[in-house]
Amino acid sequence: MSAKTAVASLVLAFALSSALATIASAGPLTDAEKAAAMAAHKEKCFGVALKGQNDCAAGPGTTCQGSSTVDFQGSSWKFVQGGTCTSIVTPNGKHGSLTPM
Repeated sequence: MSAKTAVASLVLAFALSSALATIASAGPLTDAEKAAAMAAHKEKCFGVALKGQNDCAAGPGTTCQGSSTVDFQGSSWKFVQGGTCTSIVTPNGKHGSLTPM
């Protein structure tokens, strides 16, 4: 096997393993993960997650965690430190919300 073939095989294997890891981590939050976040005094904050970085509830056409399609989607939420949600200001000038926007 040539060095070029070996490198190409390694790149392909890395890309495949990265894709599989992304798919595996994009599922809904487990009850244990939600309980841990609540125990850490986190709160759901709508409209502050970047595209693909929401914790859940991404709205129509999406499944859940990591499935928002736009930055600051009003129907998706991210866990943030308790008491800080409504003070978060997004680049478009909107504030985070404790309820879907």
